[in-house]
Amino acid sequence: MIKNYLKIAWRNFIRSKSHSFINVSGLSVGLACSLLIMLWVQDEQSVDGFHANGKQLYQVYERQSYDGKIEANYLTQGLLAEELKRRIPEVQYASGLEQGHPLTFQSGDKIVKMEGTFAGADFFRMFSYPLLQGTPESALNTPAGIAISRKMAELFFGSAEKAIGKSLRYENKDNVQVTAVFENLPVNSSQQFDFLRSWKAYVKENTWVNNWTNASPATFLQLRADADPAKVTAKIKNFINLYESATNNNHTELYLQPYAEKYLNSTFKNGQIDGGRIAYVHLFSLVAIFILLIACANFMNLATARSIKRSKEVGVRKVIGAARSSLIGQFLSEAVLLTFVSMILAVILVIALLPAFNNLTGKHLFIPAEQPVFWVTILGMLLFTAIVAGSYPAFFLSSLNPVRVLKGSLTFGRGATFFRKGLVVFQFTLSIILIVGMIVIYRQMEYMQTKNLGYNRDNLLYIPIEGDLIKKYDLFKEEAGKIPGIQSVSKMKESPTVIGHTKGDIEWAGKDPNLITSFADATVGYDFVKTMKLKLKDGRDFSRDFGTDSVGYMINEAAVKKMGYQNPVGQPLSMGSRQGKIIGVLKDFHFNSMHEAIVPLVIRLSENQAWGTILVRVEAGKTKQAIAALEKICKDLNPNFSFTYQFSDQEYSKLYNSEQVVSQLSGYFAFLAIFISCMGLLGLVMFTAEQRVKEIGIRKILGASIGSLFALLSSEFLVLVVIALVIASPIAWYAMDKWLQGFAYHTPVQWWVFAFSGGLIILIALATVSFQAAKSALINPVKSLRSE
Repeated sequence: MIKNYLKIAWRNFIRSKSHSFINVSGLSVGLACSLLIMLWVQDEQSVDGFHANGKQLYQVYERQSYDGKIEANYLTQGLLAEELKRRIPEVQYASGLEQGHPLTFQSGDKIVKMEGTFAGADFFRMFSYPLLQGTPESALNTPAGIAISRKMAELFFGSAEKAIGKSLRYENKDNVQVTAVFENLPVNSSQQFDFLRSWKAYVKENTWVNNWTNASPATFLQLRADADPAKVTAKIKNFINLYESATNNNHTELYLQPYAEKYLNSTFKNGQIDGGRIAYVHLFSLVAIFILLIACANFMNLATARSIKRSKEVGVRKVIGAARSSLIGQFLSEAVLLTFVSMILAVILVIALLPAFNNLTGKHLFIPAEQPVFWVTILGMLLFTAIVAGSYPAFFLSSLNPVRVLKGSLTFGRGATFFRKGLVVFQFTLSIILIVGMIVIYRQMEYMQTKNLGYNRDNLLYIPIEGDLIKKYDLFKEEAGKIPGIQSVSKMKESPTVIGHTKGDIEWAGKDPNLITSFADATVGYDFVKTMKLKLKDGRDFSRDFGTDSVGYMINEAAVKKMGYQNPVGQPLSMGSRQGKIIGVLKDFHFNSMHEAIVPLVIRLSENQAWGTILVRVEAGKTKQAIAALEKICKDLNPNFSFTYQFSDQEYSKLYNSEQVVSQLSGYFAFLAIFISCMGLLGLVMFTAEQRVKEIGIRKILGASIGSLFALLSSEFLVLVVIALVIASPIAWYAMDKWLQGFAYHTPVQWWVFAFSGGLIILIALATVSFQAAKSALINPVKSLRSE
């Protein structure tokens, strides 16, 4: 029986070539899109899921109350990991981890920058990064020890075996010994590094770690298998308050988050974990379902519309005794065959598109052909699509009355007609939502790229302060100032693109002693305002002409508002034991992502900081020559370090990598949705024209113009598109308004976006309809009427 079903299905597939082509095109594109998104979603969900102790791994986050708000972040005290392990019995292992950044290593004549960081001695006991050489117990147990990746071992020593016990020159100041070699980290690890140094070395280099008021590293815990995370959280909640030296942080609370959940859920709102990348996983999963449903709607619509041609076949089958179940099986088998052919084409499309998709998303996706789960998923998608696409036509056609069919009196009921029109409206509603989303996301990205940040990020270079540049910064600045095209040079402890350091011990005249505050804190060199091209609202920049500037401060408008000073310049301000006065007020400028509002900022002077970023302002049009000259200076002053630099605008763009990917993908998905919808619309127009060919012939004989015939065929579909626009607009507005709320600064959702989307979809629909409508209108009426 099944063989017979498939044989008949294949004959119908071959007989109705245009109908089959439209269905297969729509389904294959829809399935390909869904497959790509499925691979991306699976990859996102697999990140950090490979650790053997994953169920016991947690990351600590801190919740703080100040200025009437509750904020949370993953920055913790450097002493926290070891202290929690010592004081909380349920903690089996604990490790701090500092944020990674490129550092310089040398072996012989080879000098290379590698990405890495510092971690606690328990790190390799907790996380499943296989060691090729060394043991988890000894890998990070000594200040001079270093664990390196296979890639780094092969780069410097030729192989992992040869690397163990060898020495490397670190930052041209220390010799470190390779105590372990770990396998290159998998791409589905959120942590990415090529080396790890011990936490003991980090504490030795950063004495501020010993102060409980300072926070920067991440803290990871592995609980014992029998531990209750809720009870552990209750124990550590007020842990910081146990330390008298932490009097400024008595408002800080500690909480635990399962480590496997952190990658997708790392955004905080009102001190609570409130999504993150998981929002994009949900969004694209929804888009995949939308596009697949649009393709299924095409199939249902065309099959229902063509039911008159299949009605006599159904009538004859019923008369000779065919049961309704066998007819349903017949039509579902046709849907399965069409979906199977479409799935083959979809897999071919995915293989062809994967390189471009990986390049766009920064992923390393591939077809996991060796995994049975993948083929089970493919089979599931195939059956789901076939059943959704073929169910209504199968039940509709199998329900036809054989007497009415064979008498030739079959007509569509209002229910079938309404269903067909409803499917068209559904398709275009989803398409319009995607178009509106694409436009709004694009406008928000453009807004963030073009908005005045309060400083000029064009022609601004960042050069890391490292090696001999730490002591030779003044000489570098002097030599750089002689280069044609260099306008000014300054320095900063952090990048001006992201100022993440905060201070709570800020005091000013008239401050409420019970007020708990948090200020962003930046340390800069001379000529900072000039180099950044910031705007002074009052006062001046730091200057060598004023010796008291060593304890002076500049603040932004947000800080002035918080302090309540009417004339802030000259007013007292202290940061911890550093007492000074305000010398200048800067107009607010963005020093973080636009997801965040501008917060109070205090800027202090320090020309003696041991690390940070050199800021170089270059004259427009002379960037290439200036960089070449800067490279020569760096090689002369800092020969043991390779010259590296970063453009400010490139650094700024990195803040919105996820949004940029979403913007591009939304454009492609919107195009695919329109393509699939228009394929279905084309099929319906072809069928409608075919059914009304005699009517068109009679109208032409009676004098109807081509324009009136075109209007006759297109008006019905345009009305459906307009209805789709009316339905889609409020849904799209709500969805995009909610997305924009994730940005403290965003573009509004304007009315013209909906007008443009509606106009665009109407034009596309007209273009789709026009060809077939014009073709039908131009047919010689003699040919259309002579068949009988």
